[in-house]
Amino acid sequence: PCWMVYMTDLERCGGFFNDRYPEDYDLAFRFYKQGLKCIPSNEVLHHWRDYVHRTSRVDAHYAENSFLDLKISYFIELSYQKEKELIIWGAGTKGKKIAQLLIEQNIPVDWICDNPKKIGHKIYGQELLNFNTLADFNVPQSIITVANERAQLEILDYMNQQGMQPMKDFFFFC
Repeated sequence: PCWMVYMTDLERCGGFFNDRYPEDYDLAFRFYKQGLKCIPSNEVLHHWRDYVHRTSRVDAHYAENSFLDLKISYFIELSYQKEKELIIWGAGTKGKKIAQLLIEQNIPVDWICDNPKKIGHKIYGQELLNFNTLADFNVPQSIITVANERAQLEILDYMNQQGMQPMKDFFFFC
């Protein structure tokens, strides 16, 4: 309810799809795909009444997995570089779901983490490697699924030290 867009830009993106969920998330990706820039407003444009039973809180279409399905789909379409080795960083719930989605689409992935209890173990047939092995990969592209904010900052610092660029060499899916 707080987006303003020129009709020509909305039409350029194919309009609003009522059958693709979450619809606004999908539309935001299509804006990105068309090179449109979304600019936030510092003004309150809309007052929202939030309640426990609203559709976006209870409908399965708005579950976290729906967001991940869309995000992976658009990642593959818009950002995945087949010539790079794809690395998943993190083996929590989100990392496992992303790995599963990529493996189902026959996209080869390597998997790293910093959890000593998981390193060396296999999930979905993929051995979890120590995150330090990232430096051994030739031109990797990473999807980072680590939820801890402090760890995210450490990962960002590590990626910067490696000379990697956000939205090209690594993506936070947190």
